[in-house]
Amino acid sequence: MEERPQHRLSRLPDNSALKQQELPAHRLYFTARRVLFVFFTTGIFCLCMGIILILSARSTQEIEINYTRICANCAKLRENASNFDKECTCSIPFYLSGKMMVGYVYMYYKLYGFYQNLYRYVRSRSNRQQLVGKDTKAVEDCAPFKTSDNKTPIVPCGAIANSMFNDTIILLHNINSSVQIKVPMLKSGLMWWTDKYVRFQNPSSKNLADEFRGTTKPPNWPKPVYDLDKKDPRNNGFLNDDFIVWMRAAAFPTFKTQYGRLNRTHRFIEGLPAGNYSFNITYNFPVTRFHGEKSVVLSTLTWYGGNSLFLGLAYTVTGAITWLASFAMMAIHIMLKNKKMSFFHQ
Repeated sequence: MEERPQHRLSRLPDNSALKQQELPAHRLYFTARRVLFVFFTTGIFCLCMGIILILSARSTQEIEINYTRICANCAKLRENASNFDKECTCSIPFYLSGKMMVGYVYMYYKLYGFYQNLYRYVRSRSNRQQLVGKDTKAVEDCAPFKTSDNKTPIVPCGAIANSMFNDTIILLHNINSSVQIKVPMLKSGLMWWTDKYVRFQNPSSKNLADEFRGTTKPPNWPKPVYDLDKKDPRNNGFLNDDFIVWMRAAAFPTFKTQYGRLNRTHRFIEGLPAGNYSFNITYNFPVTRFHGEKSVVLSTLTWYGGNSLFLGLAYTVTGAITWLASFAMMAIHIMLKNKKMSFFHQ
């Protein structure tokens, strides 16, 4: 049956500039000179940035002390889980030679051979309920650390929280053989803004102990989450800096995490002066069972953050490749232009 004319007309789009594809359009046209200028400019920018970043990274000062073997007695003690209530400490002296560590100095702990990127390990946490303070007893996603033996919900639950780094590191400045000064280290300001105000929140109650009533601490923790910092009540619960920094899982088995930052007061206004120092470490975190290692790191920062050479090398390599591409395109352009000129002359 033949279609009626009015039906065919009803299917036509409206007679507008948009639906009739009559809008004004502009077609970009790049000349060879413009393209080469953009490539050359990008290459120069990347090379300059790469050199600046590399020089900045090399200007930082860093001291790393591996204390796995130095504290071998404590490491052996921690291999047996039944010794969890026995305290073990060790002292590691070192000398800060040459110039002082000027400016802001940060303390890190560094772990070797600790894999945080396993799928079940990363997923073992309650992001949407427990860690944002909505429901402290929401432990459905936290296997195998959901509840204790008597079915009491664990707070914070999950494998990441249970394996939290719990060594205590104190830095001492040895003025002489009989006088030691504790270097003031701040335990706040280590987290990202999004962590403190978006990803982690405490329950609304002012008394955290009441909010966490009916729950229990993770098996490897010495004290509950609402009592992590007795000196600063604001640094307790899910907003504890050490806890939040640890919950940011690392992508590689070797990583370092912020432990504290120098409080620049009194003797340490300009930084850490040269001289004799020592680390007093309360050894709690076992690593020898999985053939791992632990280090403590003191480091200054650059204007763009850490002292990694990766960003500088990435800029430098990108700039070099861009420049090579620029010269290659320029050579091709000149060759084609000469061929075209010879063709017209013939």
